[in-house]
Amino acid sequence: MIGLDSAGILILQTLGSLYLIVVLLRFILQLVRADFYNPLSQFVVKATHPLLRPLRRIIPSIGGLDLSSLVLALLVQMLIMALLLLLAYGGIGNPLSLILWAVIGILGLFLKIFFFALLASVILSWVAPNSYNPGALLVHQLCEPLLSPIRRILPNLGGLDISPIFAFLAIQLVEMLVVNNLAVMSHMPALLQRLL
Repeated sequence: MIGLDSAGILILQTLGSLYLIVVLLRFILQLVRADFYNPLSQFVVKATHPLLRPLRRIIPSIGGLDLSSLVLALLVQMLIMALLLLLAYGGIGNPLSLILWAVIGILGLFLKIFFFALLASVILSWVAPNSYNPGALLVHQLCEPLLSPIRRILPNLGGLDISPIFAFLAIQLVEMLVVNNLAVMSHMPALLQRLL
């Protein structure tokens, strides 16, 4: 039965993480004020709408932040972690620890989304610099709020944009100094640390 447990964990991690990324993208797209008429944005909206509709009746948006999608991301992360712990160890342990681990997991995934969006932005700037592809436009909209403050600080280097290097450094430092240390201090099991 060890193979079945491992297969269940793999399927749960993969499918759960994919949906969690979509839910967190819903929050991020509204945070960066991305174009919601973009076909990829429409996919994110349609994939998250059934679960967000009841939460929106209870949880209001505050200051332009879609708190209901953030709460949904937290609930999905907690469910994934609880099921993983149940499959691997036969129990979920302390619910308060599970909430803390879910918050750490959401923070780690938030950083990963921006890291990979920046990576895609850099690659697209080399191979398709002025593309009007919906994916390229969405990546640009995700990265611009992160890169524009750095660009204001850096001197103009005549067409060479090195702001992504500093953004990558900032993301890696936050992940290394904050997320990883929080995971260790909260005694997060190794199985859950692989989600980070």
